[in-house]
Amino acid sequence: MSKALFSSRFAAGFGKGWLVAGLLFLYLPMMALVIFSFNKSPLPTSWEGFTLDWYVKLAGDREILNGLWLSLKIAFLSACLSVTLGTLAAFALVKYKRFRGRTFFSGMVNAPLVMPEVIQGLSLLLLLVALQRAIGIPERGLVTILLGHMMMGMAYATVVIAARLQAINPQLEEAAMDLGAKPWQVFTLVTLPSISQALVSAWLLTFSLSLDDVVISAFLSGPGSTTMPLIIFSRARLGLNPSVNAVATVIIVVVAVCVTVASILVARAERRRAAEISAAARNE
Repeated sequence: MSKALFSSRFAAGFGKGWLVAGLLFLYLPMMALVIFSFNKSPLPTSWEGFTLDWYVKLAGDREILNGLWLSLKIAFLSACLSVTLGTLAAFALVKYKRFRGRTFFSGMVNAPLVMPEVIQGLSLLLLLVALQRAIGIPERGLVTILLGHMMMGMAYATVVIAARLQAINPQLEEAAMDLGAKPWQVFTLVTLPSISQALVSAWLLTFSLSLDDVVISAFLSGPGSTTMPLIIFSRARLGLNPSVNAVATVIIVVVAVCVTVASILVARAERRRAAEISAAARNE
């Protein structure tokens, strides 16, 4: 029997070290951004004391606040529509193994995952411009950006939800149908509760993707419909104002709170569901 090159203790320590290094690489820049949002100096290279002036100036910056509000609206609508369409697409791909055009449908659903965003944005722009010339709508703005984000988000939502659907025990749905449940009742009472965690994960993922998208938004935005990432990107060319650090800190706090609350609710629902299943098993 060959001897291992490294001991198990070294391998465990090496793995933990890489994990810590990866987390620091991801979160240290965010921590620095939050800290410098309270810096009195407008320069990120020096610390001159604690201040809330940048948050006060942020409250009066109408451009970035309007962009933030537009981004939040688009992200919320895009996440809801992406999860809805992604659930239907995943259900069709997982539950119906054979139907005419399945390969083509699967390819079109997964295409945004591998297609460069610049190609997606340009193709949508050409399509929507031709459509506007033909029938007069839609105007470039919230609706066009929403369509682009929804196209991208649906692909990610489909992958997340399909993976969970494939892991569901089909005997649960078969048992419900044997007890007289109709297909719609099986879907709403058995399938949806079983994939609730995947739905929440897909919603949070598509919300985040929409909120920080720049490329597709740049192609599909119009006058008076500039999202927050586009505003920040345009200001970065002239030098970032520390108010940008303040708005980024607000977003980080809001997203962290939402993710924490969602995780707690999902965990409670899962524990309650597990308790109900164990109680039903004991009663049999």
